[in-house]
Parts: sequence; structure tokens; C-alpha cells
Amino acid sequence: MAEAPVLVDRKAGYVVITLNRPDKLNAFNDDQHMVLYEALESAGMNPEMRAILLTGAGRAFCAGQDLGDRDPSKLAEGIDLGETIEKFYNPLIRLIRSLEKPVVCAVNGVAAGAGANIALACDVVLAAKSAKFIQAFSKIGLLPDSGGTWTMTRLLGEARAKGLMMTAMPLPAETAEAWGLIWRAVDDDALMREATQLAESFAAGPTVGLALTKMAVQAASNNSLDEQLELERDYQRRAGRTPDYAEGVSAFLQKRAPNFTGRE
Repeated sequence: MAEAPVLVDRKAGYVVITLNRPDKLNAFNDDQHMVLYEALESAGMNPEMRAILLTGAGRAFCAGQDLGDRDPSKLAEGIDLGETIEKFYNPLIRLIRSLEKPVVCAVNGVAAGAGANIALACDVVLAAKSAKFIQAFSKIGLLPDSGGTWTMTRLLGEARAKGLMMTAMPLPAETAEAWGLIWRAVDDDALMREATQLAESFAAGPTVGLALTKMAVQAASNNSLDEQLELERDYQRRAGRTPDYAEGVSAFLQKRAPNFTGRE
């Protein structure tokens, strides 16, 4: 019996989701897409799961699309890659960005093509120092998808985004950190320990406040200052009505650790 293409390990307060096609460098086929989407959607709807940790099995995070499933020479009719994007990749990116809880990504090895851009869609990205991010699309005559042209341009600027995309030059994790593409590059043997500690910290945190922070940051690049000020006002009103705000203030005044519940 074949192993599951995605492993789901529910912990106390968070879930670890692992891409699990290591013999294919966790490249996506249709089954992996569907199981990953279902796992993320389920975690998003479960109030007991207050954070999500996404990583890959084996020596890669994800090599992008399994090209064996999209080989034009093996298909009777012309291939429509737009359909693949519309059916699988775009919904996945939209889901990750819309989840009202932190999504941590631990990039344990190469993240190439759509695999790189799925990682970059997550909220906090840690990468092993041996990992590399590769916009590999130009090597097969394509352009970056899965939000890559949007994310890379906003995080790096047009010059670096174009250079990385058009040359497909591998970007080492430490350079990705220095350029502001990811949160941190860490020693390989410390990656999962640090990612787990971060997920545990988020799982014990004020979930509503963290979710609103995520949504406000994501909205900022498209808003004017006045629009963002109004959004902050509205979100702060919502956060200020949560039990976690009352608990946070009490804990601060009483000089103790807060006991957040993550509820509204």
C-alpha cells in the first residue's frame, strides 16, 4: 500500500503537515494537492489547532510540479497549464493566505518552482542553511506561478525578482534571509526544533490577535495610509473585545505569564 502523499500529525494546539513524496522530492501530483488542501482546510476550521507547521519529508521541501504528470509528449491533447493552476495552485495559495491562524513553514531542503512560492505564501518561513529557493520555471519555458511574481516582487523589488526568475539562479537560505525573503535561516540540525518551538509558541498565543496581524500586513501593500489606519482601527476594536486582551493586560499588571485561549 502506497504511503500517504501528505502526513498530518496533530499536536497539542497545533498540527504538523508534511509533504510526503520524498522519492519525487515532494513534487506535486493531483493526489498530494487534494490531500494537502484538505489537511490545511481542516486545520483552519478546527479551533483546537491554533497554528500550522508545514514541512517536507526527506531531502527537499518541494520541487514544484511533478512534470511526469504534465509531459506533453504523453498526452493526446495539448496541455492546459492554466487549468492546473486554477484547479490546484491558486486555491492552495488563497487558502494559506486566508487561514486565520499562523502558518509556519520549515523549508528543510530545496524549494523549487511552485514549491518555493508555496513556502513563501506562509506567514513565517524558517529554512535550513543548506536549503535553496529556485524559481525554476524559465528552465522549461514557463513563468513563475503560485503567486511567485506577486510575492517575490513585493519582498525583493523588481530587479532581484526579475533576476532570480529569468536566470533560475538558486538563492541560498542565508541570502534569502539577508534579502528579507524569509524570516530566518538556521542550522540544518536545528530547523525542526526551532520551527516546532515557534509553532508551540503560536499555539499558546492570542490566536485572534495573531490572525488580525496577518490579515492587516497582507492588506497593507494594497491600501493607502488612510485605508490602513481605518483597517487597524476596526481590527483593534475586534481584538480589544477578546478574552485574550483582558487576560494579557491582567497578566502584565500581575507580572505573570498569560494564559491565552485563542477564542473570541
